[in-house]
Amino acid sequence: MSSQNRPITVDLVMPEIDYSTSRSSGPGGQNVNKVNTKVTLKFDVKQSQLLTEEERAVIVEKLHSKITVEGVLVLVSQEKRSQLENKLNVNAKFNLLMHKAFEKKKLRKATKPSKSAVKERIKSKKQHSEKKKWRQKPE
Repeated sequence: MSSQNRPITVDLVMPEIDYSTSRSSGPGGQNVNKVNTKVTLKFDVKQSQLLTEEERAVIVEKLHSKITVEGVLVLVSQEKRSQLENKLNVNAKFNLLMHKAFEKKKLRKATKPSKSAVKERIKSKKQHSEKKKWRQKPE
């Protein structure tokens, strides 16, 4: 969720998304050689008018590995044999990335180890120490 509690989805930023298609790599026979099934989604994060400054900063920080130097988020899908399925797949990837980027991390509560756990740890350390002592040459 963003600062305004609105999820950033493909539907929200659709006017600013650019799709391009090309031929997929890998096996597939004649279908691969003649049909443009690979779909590339490009979204210019830095130039987006639909995002707030805060949202842009969060996206750039969290997804920096998928953003080019020019500030364009690039996602690719070529798993399926049809262009439509790949387009749906790349849209789902975009939605998932945006959801994860704005997800709040849960803070870990600090806990103390139980008395029995502490005793067990000290007991095992003493056993280890004794074992090492027995390895030494007698004086």
